[in-house]
Amino acid sequence: MATTSTAALDPQRVQRRTVFLLSSSQLLSGIGNGATLSIGSLLAVDLSGSEAWAGSITTVLTLAAAVSALPLARLAESRGRRVGLVTGLVAALAGSLFMMASVMAGSFLLLLLGGALLGLGTAANLQARFAAVDLAEPEHRGRSLSTVVWAITIGAVAGPNLIQPGAAVGTVLGIPPIAGPFVFSAAGLLLAAALLYFGLRPGPLLLARLKASAATDGATAAARGSIRAGLRAVRSSPRAGLALAAVVGAHGVMVAVMAMTPLHLQQLVGGAHSGHHTTESTDALVVIGVTISLHIAGMFALSPLWGWLTDKAGRFRTIALGHALLLVAVIVAGLGQREPALVTLGLVLLGLGWSAATIAGSTLLAESVAADQRVTVQGVSDTLMGAAGAVGGATSGLVLAGLGYPGLNAVGGAVAAVVLLLAVATARRQAPVAA
Repeated sequence: MATTSTAALDPQRVQRRTVFLLSSSQLLSGIGNGATLSIGSLLAVDLSGSEAWAGSITTVLTLAAAVSALPLARLAESRGRRVGLVTGLVAALAGSLFMMASVMAGSFLLLLLGGALLGLGTAANLQARFAAVDLAEPEHRGRSLSTVVWAITIGAVAGPNLIQPGAAVGTVLGIPPIAGPFVFSAAGLLLAAALLYFGLRPGPLLLARLKASAATDGATAAARGSIRAGLRAVRSSPRAGLALAAVVGAHGVMVAVMAMTPLHLQQLVGGAHSGHHTTESTDALVVIGVTISLHIAGMFALSPLWGWLTDKAGRFRTIALGHALLLVAVIVAGLGQREPALVTLGLVLLGLGWSAATIAGSTLLAESVAADQRVTVQGVSDTLMGAAGAVGGATSGLVLAGLGYPGLNAVGGAVAAVVLLLAVATARRQAPVAA
């Protein structure tokens, strides 16, 4: 029966529909996270009464994404991608409603809970890129994965610009204006969840297993893994080890440098306007806003290019290029620390390097372990990626205080250089089978 069911479906037709659905859901759910990140720090300060809690929403969101990555992967492994992704998006939808409720109730705890639940949506969005390659042909895996990553660009850019429209909607609905953007967030997440729940049938992972089972006369079965099993699978494959190092290293470097750049630019631009507080604040905010916007554009806008390069030039070369870009980025930002234009250029290169390394590394990881361990390894990858971001963000302030902005970039450069060397060494050892 498995053979008949497989024959009745066109896997490539299902694959095209899957990529379209995943890309659409990324676009819609990206609006939710964009809105949260744009006003989360403002709400945290307002509801807690202290600027010390300004970064709390970003922190709980990042940690929740890391902690929930493996459980969502296990759910996808046992019930299919559709159930795993929809579960994360529905949790994020509840998070948006809690964020809205926190404003109306004046509750900081509700705000933190909302941020944590939104982190499950972030974990689901990360896992969507792996769902894009479940049925993809080897020569198109990079393209499929990068298309889904690229789709989040619109939501990420649009989200921070919804504060004023959201305030207007909040006024119409009779809720505090600052809670208004979460109406857009909840609507986007609801549509994204509904799109996947009703449209992602058959699920790509289940169909891929059905194909494998038919090809092996039913011998292929999914194994319920653990983080220990996932790491053991990675250790057994040099290609998987490189892939994991590529995505985790790139994310840690990117978050650490990006997190402290606004503070550095504030001090840098402020020094140029000492004694003129209003001018200083305005100029600093403009420079910071432009820099972070261009950095985000670098992270996502050229994703299709990196996907194409991953398929055409190979996974190893694109990983090496990504970490080479990260290395150039920290050199430009570190040595050009006194020039806002050079710091901005460094942040753009940082985003480009992160994108290339993440897309190529994720593609390589998806094809470098046994099929029965693949989903678990992907969950482990997202867990470690989130943990690296959390550690990078948490320690970057200490490094900045001790070594300055050039020192922070030097530390990031050391990590990028190690992965670059690892990519070159692994490529040489795996040359006969390198993609």
